[in-house]
Amino acid sequence: MNKPRDIIFHPIHFLSLGLGSGLSPFAPGTAGTILAVLLYIPLSTLSFWLYVAVLVLGSLLGIYLCEKTSAKLGGHDHPAIVWDEFLGYWLTMLFAPAGWQWIVTGFVLFRLFDIWKPWPISVVDRKVKGGLGIMLDDLIAGAYALGVMQILYFYI
Repeated sequence: MNKPRDIIFHPIHFLSLGLGSGLSPFAPGTAGTILAVLLYIPLSTLSFWLYVAVLVLGSLLGIYLCEKTSAKLGGHDHPAIVWDEFLGYWLTMLFAPAGWQWIVTGFVLFRLFDIWKPWPISVVDRKVKGGLGIMLDDLIAGAYALGVMQILYFYI
C-alpha cells in the first residue's frame, strides 16, 4: 500500500491530494478547504457561467482523480484526498454574496455538513464507492451549505 507522500509528485495524485494540502497531519479535509478558500478568491471574479463550467469540469475531473488516487492508496476516500473538498466548497459559494463574512460563513457551513453528514450525505458516503462516491458526498454537503447560506442571506 502506498502512502500519500509517496505519490504526491504524480500530477493526478498531486491534484487529488489538494496540491499537497491533504498531506496535513491534522484535519486534512479542513486544510484542503482552507486552500479551496484561497483558490476561490480569484475564481470568484469569473463570470457566472465560467464559474459553473469550472464546477462541472472540476467535478467530472474529480471523479477520475479521486478514483485513481483512492485505488493507488488502497482504500475508499483516504483522508488525504481533498479535491472533493475543493469542489464542495466552491459549490457552496456559487451564489455567495461578496465579502469576507460570506467566505467564512461558506467555509464553516461546508465543513459542518461535510463532517456531520446528515441524510442523504451519510448514505452516499457509505454506499457509493469509487471516485463518484468520494465526490458526491462533498457536493451534496456543498449544496446543503449553499442552501443554508442563501437562507441566511435572504431571511436574516
